[in-house]
Amino acid sequence: MAKRDFYEVLGVNKNASPNELKSAYRKLAVKYHPDKNPGNKKAEEKFKEASEAYGILSDNEKKQNYDNFGHAAFENGGGRQSGGFGGFSGADFSDIFEDFFGDFGGGGRSRSRRSSNNRGSDLRYDLSITLEEAYKGKKQDIKFSTTEKCNTCKGNGSKPGYSPDRCTYCGGNGKIRSNQGFFTVQQTCPQCSGSGEEITNPCNDCNGQGKKQASKKISVTIPKGVDDGTRIRLSGKGEAGTRGGTTGDLYLFINVHSHDLFKRSGENLFFEFPISIADAALGTTIEIPTIDGGKAKIKIPDGTQNKKQFRLKGKGMPFMQRGDHGDLYVQIKTEVPVYLNKKQKELLEQFREIENEKSNPSIKKFFEKAKSFWKS
Repeated sequence: MAKRDFYEVLGVNKNASPNELKSAYRKLAVKYHPDKNPGNKKAEEKFKEASEAYGILSDNEKKQNYDNFGHAAFENGGGRQSGGFGGFSGADFSDIFEDFFGDFGGGGRSRSRRSSNNRGSDLRYDLSITLEEAYKGKKQDIKFSTTEKCNTCKGNGSKPGYSPDRCTYCGGNGKIRSNQGFFTVQQTCPQCSGSGEEITNPCNDCNGQGKKQASKKISVTIPKGVDDGTRIRLSGKGEAGTRGGTTGDLYLFINVHSHDLFKRSGENLFFEFPISIADAALGTTIEIPTIDGGKAKIKIPDGTQNKKQFRLKGKGMPFMQRGDHGDLYVQIKTEVPVYLNKKQKELLEQFREIENEKSNPSIKKFFEKAKSFWKS
């Protein structure tokens, strides 16, 4: 298959300047780079095609040969050099490699990206609340130690009237590059920590850091329905950045105390309600507490068995950021009396006699199975 014209590949004309060639190649390289198109053979071929075209047209001598003889100038090894990448010179490859850092690695040379190295630390604050407070939500003032921007230097770290100077180690780039064989490795400048600046006249109040230790008090809102372990992020409420860097975040970690009555599972609540044997057998109506501080009535039908559950819809915990609630489950716990007076014993004896006469089906069935087991 015949090769496409290199100018056509890059989408430029023959009079394109070196910067135009580089810009055109960079757009194609970013678009078709294998890291952005894993497993895409077509994109890989496009990337190789663009790399070969730029490798030829970015070299003045090769470009002249190509303009005079076309692809024939490089057939049978003509005009090729050993090593390199697609015919790039060392300087060209280094520049393109740095451009890729900007797109794939978050590097780049802009001040806005370098300033992320000076971002303030995130902070954690553990806040304990009751289950009732988790149900209703609450506002609370919290106090913690942090760092705030220095008012004297306005956060830039220099004395009033002075400004930071360009870093002498990296020339203000915030990064340094070193050649390691075939590759060019880019690293954060160890002297300026990537800011590209040096503080030559440090502020006396913050010693050039642009921030000072402080005690801070803020009001926080705990939303309804928070659960134990919920994490709430308060953007920009963490430590101040160094030398004008962005402020970190504050994270609230919520601890919900266990409750004496209710047990929680997600948005649902559970508790046991003890009733007597007589109430379980004859039926009754009970009044139970609810998490909102109110009361609710439940009708217990006759013959209710131990551990029977009753569901009260919408009486559980609220869903966060929603208007509905979970449910409340009440489990019956039948209490067997430990101490009986004479009258109670007489009545129970009469009850037992009647039960034996009726021959309870479930009891009769059990003993039939037991007799069969004993015979075997």
